[in-house]
Amino acid sequence: MNGPHDLGGQHGLGPIAPEKGEPVFHAEWEKRALGVTLSCGAFGAWTLDESRHARECLPPATYLAASYYEIWIRALEALLKRHGFVTEAELDAGHMLEKGREPKRVLTADMVAGALAKGGPCDRPVDQPPRFAVGETVRTRNFNPETHTRLPRYARARIGVIEAVQGSFVFPDDNAHGKGENPQWLYTVAFAAGEIWGEGANPTLTVSIDAWESYLERV
Repeated sequence: MNGPHDLGGQHGLGPIAPEKGEPVFHAEWEKRALGVTLSCGAFGAWTLDESRHARECLPPATYLAASYYEIWIRALEALLKRHGFVTEAELDAGHMLEKGREPKRVLTADMVAGALAKGGPCDRPVDQPPRFAVGETVRTRNFNPETHTRLPRYARARIGVIEAVQGSFVFPDDNAHGKGENPQWLYTVAFAAGEIWGEGANPTLTVSIDAWESYLERV
């Protein structure tokens, strides 16, 4: 979707200012926000892609005014309500008012290290060979879905060259909305800076993105 998260090429938001010696957490509550989000994700009620889409769906004014982990918590509230684990009244009260949905699994303290080490691999086999090859020229599709997509606005309807075939992976556009994993081939596509940014772009630069097969068309 064209949400507040999709900032590539947008003006008026100020420069990127990396923080020297940036700590992992800026406040104690951020540690808890990370832990609660991961623990709730272990319930097995939603996918990583659905959780990303929940963050994207925050109102722009809310999203842009929030810190990183505040965005996580606001999206988590939406997911917990959507899947029946809490109610709006319980969030307002700060405690349980009625028995909600039981999670499929609960992440206990002794399970955390193993779960984090295992991660969540999303590579999946597909039956057909890749449609595109390294060195081939392609064009990205021009679409503006209200649903989740990993193709950024600035890279739509642009011509580039296949730089690498990365393998086959879960298709997030479907997986975010309960339509199944539907894996596709994933490619790294390189674009000349001028193709992305137009006149005045540095001609020595290129922009590369990872794009699923259904995002691409032959030129």
